[in-house]
Amino acid sequence: MDRTRLILPLIGCWFSVSLCAFASAEPYRPTDDTQVLERLSLKSTDPVARELDRLRTDVRRNPHHLESAVKLATRYIEQGRSEGDPRFLGQAQAVLGPWWNESAPPPAALLLRATIRQNAHEFDRALADLDQVLAVEPTNAQAWLTKASILQVQARYEDARRACKRLARLTASHVLLGCLSDIAGITGQSAKSRELLGQALSDSALSGRERIWLATIVAETATRTGAMREAERYFADAFKVGIKDQYLLGAYADFLLDQGRYQDVVSLVQHETKADGLFLRLALAEQALNLPAFQFHAAELAARFAAARERGTTVHVREEARFTLTLLHDARRALPLARANWNLQREPADARILLESALAAGDRSAAQPVLDWLNRNHVEDLRLRQLEKRIQEAAF
Repeated sequence: MDRTRLILPLIGCWFSVSLCAFASAEPYRPTDDTQVLERLSLKSTDPVARELDRLRTDVRRNPHHLESAVKLATRYIEQGRSEGDPRFLGQAQAVLGPWWNESAPPPAALLLRATIRQNAHEFDRALADLDQVLAVEPTNAQAWLTKASILQVQARYEDARRACKRLARLTASHVLLGCLSDIAGITGQSAKSRELLGQALSDSALSGRERIWLATIVAETATRTGAMREAERYFADAFKVGIKDQYLLGAYADFLLDQGRYQDVVSLVQHETKADGLFLRLALAEQALNLPAFQFHAAELAARFAAARERGTTVHVREEARFTLTLLHDARRALPLARANWNLQREPADARILLESALAAGDRSAAQPVLDWLNRNHVEDLRLRQLEKRIQEAAF
């Protein structure tokens, strides 16, 4: 599940980058604003559907009205974040059509274009858009936060910290804290990160989205350091908010898989098959339980990955590497996929699939870039350190 990445909404939208099941399915861009909407997973009686209907009507009346287009595109991105349906991203891009190919669109359109590009793993293009926004609006907090997130995905931690620090006078203290603590939790300051975020979560004034964001950071940080009871508690806190979030589902599914709680994974994600990341986790649990559905789901995943390769996209590479190694048991094919993914994004999950693939393929040199990253950045992650030890001790 890509953390491309779990981002706090500062402009009324829960932007996702990593992120996550949502981010691991590339957006389909319709030729017009009506082409796909009727097929999306919303009932006409749903308040969200009614809101989208109203916003869509406004855009149809005047497709070049920036404020209306931004509102609708933002709502599509937010809904895609909740539902894991990549078609919402395609709809957002379609709404931004009048400005999409401009070299210098208005900052509001640029920020949304950066978000969509981020989800498509076009990180350098997204950063270029964000730099354009910040050149015009240097106090745009959402742009700084999104920039920090992309830089963290690329393991450019000092640059990411600098972007976070620009939030100091622009937004609430817990946003700055969450931004910095997410980085600190990977780079050798896990205990302090969890302590500070635990204090931030005691603030009753936090919004539901803010609470999910912070609690998920703490839960993942605790998981990496082996504090499983603490992680379970913070995952539970995030779910108590009652807002559906694809990144949270993926992070918790991975937590359960690593503990062998396969039936819990099936219960959690059995209806979340639109997003490839969650669908993959379901298949992993089904394989472990030897369920009949596994064969059908594995075949569907293989077809999805093949289609993505034909389109030449890179959005699915981490998931395909994990699928190939864990479900197909083909380390030789998984290793180049894991390497390609590492060249694109460098988070703990990316490190793990490359180390696992290198170990299974008996290729120590393939693991070296991750081993260097681990030690250069003082990464705290028990599973990665265990893999590091196994590779160092392996007879190959």
